[in-house]
Amino acid sequence: MTVHSCCATRTTSGRGRLRRCFAIAEWLVPGAILALLPKCPACVAAYVALGTGLSISMSSASLLRVSLAILSLSALAFVATQTILQTRKPRRN
Repeated sequence: MTVHSCCATRTTSGRGRLRRCFAIAEWLVPGAILALLPKCPACVAAYVALGTGLSISMSSASLLRVSLAILSLSALAFVATQTILQTRKPRRN
């Protein structure tokens, strides 16, 4: 006996919930990095020293700060572009 696709019930797995969590994290992580990123290189150097126990120079801290800002902004732009493209694309059933 075969079950027609219209009569079959779909079981929900944890994949849908996990996919939603990843979608939220795609927006949350770069935004949190931008919000919590210190404005002065001395603070970046202090955070690196506190977190890792290693000291870095002020020029390295300045480069790290700019790199993190650029990386976070580009990640947010990528996620925004993907979201816009997915909403415009017609879904196939």
